[in-house]
Amino acid sequence: MKQQVGTMHFRPGSHAGESLVKEGAGTTKISVTAYDASAEHEEIVEDPAQLMSIVQQWPRVWIRIEGLGEPEKIKAIGKIFDFHHLALEDVLESQIRAKMEQFDKTFFLVAHFLAYDGTRFNANQLSVFFGKNFFVTFECEKIEALDHLQDRIKRNIANIRSQTADYLAYVVLDMLVDRIFPIIDQFSEKLEQLEEVVVDDPSRNTMTQIHATKRELLVLRREIWPLREAVNGLLRDSGDALSPETKIHLRDCYDEIVRLLDFSETYRELGADLMDVYLSSVSNRLNEVMKVLTILTTIFAPPTLIAGIYGMNFNNHISPYNMPEYDWYYGYPYAIVLMIVTSLSIVFLLWSMGWLGAPPPWKRDKNKS
Repeated sequence: MKQQVGTMHFRPGSHAGESLVKEGAGTTKISVTAYDASAEHEEIVEDPAQLMSIVQQWPRVWIRIEGLGEPEKIKAIGKIFDFHHLALEDVLESQIRAKMEQFDKTFFLVAHFLAYDGTRFNANQLSVFFGKNFFVTFECEKIEALDHLQDRIKRNIANIRSQTADYLAYVVLDMLVDRIFPIIDQFSEKLEQLEEVVVDDPSRNTMTQIHATKRELLVLRREIWPLREAVNGLLRDSGDALSPETKIHLRDCYDEIVRLLDFSETYRELGADLMDVYLSSVSNRLNEVMKVLTILTTIFAPPTLIAGIYGMNFNNHISPYNMPEYDWYYGYPYAIVLMIVTSLSIVFLLWSMGWLGAPPPWKRDKNKS
């Protein structure tokens, strides 16, 4: 049994098919925007049967269905326009990736309007049937971008009313693509910030942020890739079913989608590079710590050895070989001086090897030559 469509909320790493569908898609509102080059008419329709007369009166009609809580109305609309029953089932399905299908002169398009709050994607599914004279959209929840499209038709911005109805498909795709570019910019800024943190102060939290960003970019790619295939299929298989003007604009839209896909791939690679930089930074920091500890251990090992030897307390009265230094007048100063000399010798040795900052002058001269 198929689920009702709802707005999809999914965290990075999940598929659209794993979305959380809201219970109940609400009532179904049908609004009609009919127009020609010189006039425009808007109407709210209660009975889908009224649509036929409107379609017959106007050369171009946009039927907008908001809310999918009344499947009978949706089926009735499908019968009026002779939509394929499998496509109508997809309209009511919550697990549809972006795609395009052609049924004779009618095209069926599924796309998602994306929003990103920095941690989670919100994908509002839009299903569209369109031809040269009609444009039918199904929204699980109201998409405000389509309000702007209605306003453009009402005000005839860019002479949109002179275009065929299939031109609206391009406009919708263009608005959808325009919403993704700011999301890409957010990832660009996030990766720049992570790059600074990785170099200056790598931590476990930094690694978690890098992993999260990589998963988010993967989710974004899963949205853009099928959209590219859908638009490419629309251009490739449409024949003369689309107007020449629409095809020209769809090619431009396709180029923009390819750009988005390139950006997402580039940022995914940057995310992988950041993980390598993080691991290198952590490794370098660990090496520096180990180097300091090694230097300290090396310097203080000889004094520790000397102190251990003279702390064995063998009775020197039993054997002349048992700690004869115990009877020396300067025995203690001798032990201290011996510790200092050995430590300084180790320090000099490490310095000459270049372990203590800049190498000695004779090594610098050798490197220059």
